[in-house]
Amino acid sequence: MWSTSSPVDNDTRNDLGRNLSNSEFLRRYARRLLRNARATESSKALPILRRIIAMKVTPELRITDLYIVRETIQLKHILHTLARELDFAAWEICKKWIDDSPAAALDRYRLELGMFGDYQQNWFADEATARDWQQENGGYLIAYGQQAVAILA
Repeated sequence: MWSTSSPVDNDTRNDLGRNLSNSEFLRRYARRLLRNARATESSKALPILRRIIAMKVTPELRITDLYIVRETIQLKHILHTLARELDFAAWEICKKWIDDSPAAALDRYRLELGMFGDYQQNWFADEATARDWQQENGGYLIAYGQQAVAILA
Protein backbone atom coordinates (compact mmCIF):
# COMPACT_ATOMS: atom_id res chain seq x y z
CA MET A 1 0.00 0.00 0.00
CA TRP A 2 1.27 3.45 -0.88
CA SER A 3 -0.02 6.88 -0.55
CA THR A 4 -1.98 9.48 1.26
CA SER A 5 -4.38 8.69 4.08
CA SER A 6 -7.25 6.30 3.67
CA PRO A 7 -10.67 7.79 2.98
CA VAL A 8 -12.11 5.29 5.46
CA ASP A 9 -12.07 6.60 9.03
CA ASN A 10 -9.79 4.64 11.40
CA ASP A 11 -12.65 4.04 13.84
CA THR A 12 -14.72 2.29 11.16
CA ARG A 13 -11.94 0.52 9.24
CA ASN A 14 -12.63 -2.86 10.73
CA ASP A 15 -15.45 -5.29 10.17
CA LEU A 16 -18.89 -3.84 10.86
CA GLY A 17 -17.50 -0.70 12.46
CA ARG A 18 -15.91 -2.52 15.39
CA ASN A 19 -12.29 -1.97 16.27
CA LEU A 20 -10.71 -5.35 15.74
CA SER A 21 -7.08 -6.36 15.77
CA ASN A 22 -5.68 -7.22 12.36
CA SER A 23 -5.54 -10.91 13.26
CA GLU A 24 -9.19 -10.92 14.40
CA PHE A 25 -10.22 -9.10 11.21
CA LEU A 26 -8.41 -11.79 9.18
CA ARG A 27 -10.11 -14.58 11.13
CA ARG A 28 -13.56 -13.11 10.47
CA TYR A 29 -12.71 -12.54 6.83
CA ALA A 30 -11.41 -16.13 6.59
CA ARG A 31 -14.71 -17.45 7.97
CA ARG A 32 -16.55 -15.65 5.15
CA LEU A 33 -14.17 -17.11 2.60
CA LEU A 34 -14.62 -20.57 4.07
CA ARG A 35 -18.41 -20.34 3.65
CA ASN A 36 -17.90 -19.31 0.02
CA ALA A 37 -15.33 -22.05 -0.61
CA ARG A 38 -17.83 -24.67 0.56
CA ALA A 39 -20.76 -23.16 -1.36
CA THR A 40 -22.68 -25.23 -3.87
CA GLU A 41 -22.54 -22.38 -6.40
CA SER A 42 -19.32 -22.65 -8.38
CA SER A 43 -19.30 -18.87 -8.88
CA LYS A 44 -18.78 -18.47 -5.12
CA ALA A 45 -16.47 -21.44 -4.54
CA LEU A 46 -14.06 -21.29 -7.46
CA PRO A 47 -12.49 -17.87 -6.78
CA ILE A 48 -11.60 -18.98 -3.25
CA LEU A 49 -10.35 -22.37 -4.41
CA ARG A 50 -8.16 -20.66 -7.01
CA ARG A 51 -6.59 -18.55 -4.27
CA ILE A 52 -5.85 -21.68 -2.22
CA ILE A 53 -4.24 -23.32 -5.25
CA ALA A 54 -2.28 -20.17 -6.17
CA MET A 55 -0.78 -19.96 -2.66
CA LYS A 56 0.13 -23.68 -2.80
CA VAL A 57 -1.72 -24.52 0.41
CA THR A 58 -2.79 -27.83 -1.15
CA PRO A 59 -0.06 -28.44 -3.76
CA GLU A 60 -1.11 -32.04 -4.32
CA LEU A 61 -4.56 -31.04 -5.63
CA ARG A 62 -5.66 -29.50 -8.90
CA ILE A 63 -8.58 -27.06 -8.95
CA THR A 64 -10.99 -29.77 -10.17
CA ASP A 65 -9.93 -32.12 -7.38
CA LEU A 66 -10.24 -29.40 -4.76
CA TYR A 67 -13.69 -28.44 -6.03
CA ILE A 68 -14.88 -32.03 -5.57
CA VAL A 69 -13.67 -32.15 -1.94
CA ARG A 70 -14.40 -28.50 -1.07
CA GLU A 71 -16.54 -29.51 1.93
CA THR A 72 -13.36 -30.75 3.61
CA ILE A 73 -11.65 -27.34 3.44
CA GLN A 74 -11.02 -26.06 6.94
CA LEU A 75 -10.48 -22.61 8.41
CA LYS A 76 -6.76 -23.37 8.73
CA HIS A 77 -6.48 -23.73 4.95
CA ILE A 78 -8.02 -20.30 4.42
CA LEU A 79 -5.87 -18.72 7.14
CA HIS A 80 -2.71 -20.16 5.57
CA THR A 81 -3.84 -18.81 2.19
CA LEU A 82 -4.30 -15.32 3.62
CA ALA A 83 -0.95 -15.49 5.41
CA ARG A 84 0.82 -16.40 2.18
CA GLU A 85 -0.98 -13.63 0.31
CA LEU A 86 0.48 -11.29 2.94
CA ASP A 87 3.98 -12.74 2.36
CA PHE A 88 4.15 -14.84 5.51
CA ALA A 89 5.14 -18.51 5.32
CA ALA A 90 2.26 -19.69 7.51
CA TRP A 91 -0.64 -18.43 9.63
CA GLU A 92 1.23 -19.11 12.87
CA ILE A 93 3.92 -16.62 11.82
CA CYS A 94 1.43 -14.15 10.40
CA LYS A 95 -0.69 -13.93 13.56
CA LYS A 96 2.41 -13.08 15.62
CA TRP A 97 3.34 -10.13 13.42
CA ILE A 98 0.18 -8.86 11.71
CA ASP A 99 -1.20 -7.05 14.76
CA ASP A 100 1.91 -4.87 14.80
CA SER A 101 1.34 -3.93 11.15
CA PRO A 102 -0.69 -0.87 10.18
CA ALA A 103 -4.37 -1.49 9.48
CA ALA A 104 -3.75 -0.39 5.89
CA ALA A 105 -1.88 -3.67 5.30
CA LEU A 106 -5.30 -5.35 5.07
CA ASP A 107 -6.99 -2.80 2.82
CA ARG A 108 -7.12 -5.21 -0.13
CA TYR A 109 -9.44 -7.41 1.93
CA ARG A 110 -11.52 -4.41 3.01
CA LEU A 111 -11.83 -3.54 -0.67
CA GLU A 112 -13.19 -7.05 -1.35
CA LEU A 113 -15.71 -6.60 1.46
CA GLY A 114 -16.96 -3.39 -0.13
CA MET A 115 -15.70 -1.02 2.55
CA PHE A 116 -14.51 1.40 -0.13
CA GLY A 117 -17.73 1.10 -2.14
CA ASP A 118 -18.79 4.71 -1.56
CA TYR A 119 -15.67 6.02 -3.30
CA GLN A 120 -14.65 6.23 -6.93
CA GLN A 121 -12.21 3.45 -7.80
CA ASN A 122 -9.72 3.53 -10.66
CA TRP A 123 -8.00 0.22 -11.41
CA PHE A 124 -4.48 -0.05 -12.84
CA ALA A 125 -2.57 -3.00 -14.25
CA ASP A 126 0.51 -2.34 -12.13
CA GLU A 127 1.91 -0.30 -9.27
CA ALA A 128 4.06 1.98 -11.42
CA THR A 129 1.14 3.14 -13.56
CA ALA A 130 -0.96 3.73 -10.46
CA ARG A 131 1.76 5.80 -8.78
CA ASP A 132 2.20 7.94 -11.88
CA TRP A 133 -1.53 8.55 -12.00
CA GLN A 134 -1.65 9.28 -8.28
CA GLN A 135 1.04 11.96 -8.54
CA GLU A 136 -1.18 13.90 -10.92
CA ASN A 137 -4.59 13.15 -9.42
CA GLY A 138 -4.11 12.21 -5.76
CA GLY A 139 -6.05 9.44 -4.12
CA TYR A 140 -5.32 6.48 -1.89
CA LEU A 141 -3.65 3.44 -3.48
CA ILE A 142 -4.31 -0.14 -2.53
CA ALA A 143 -2.24 -3.04 -3.85
CA TYR A 144 -4.45 -5.84 -5.14
CA GLY A 145 -2.27 -8.69 -6.33
CA GLN A 146 -0.33 -7.42 -9.34
CA GLN A 147 -2.85 -4.62 -9.81
CA ALA A 148 -3.50 -1.42 -7.91
CA VAL A 149 -6.64 0.55 -7.12
CA ALA A 150 -6.82 4.31 -6.61
CA ILE A 151 -9.57 5.31 -4.21
CA LEU A 152 -10.80 8.87 -4.63
CA ALA A 153 -12.69 10.50 -1.78
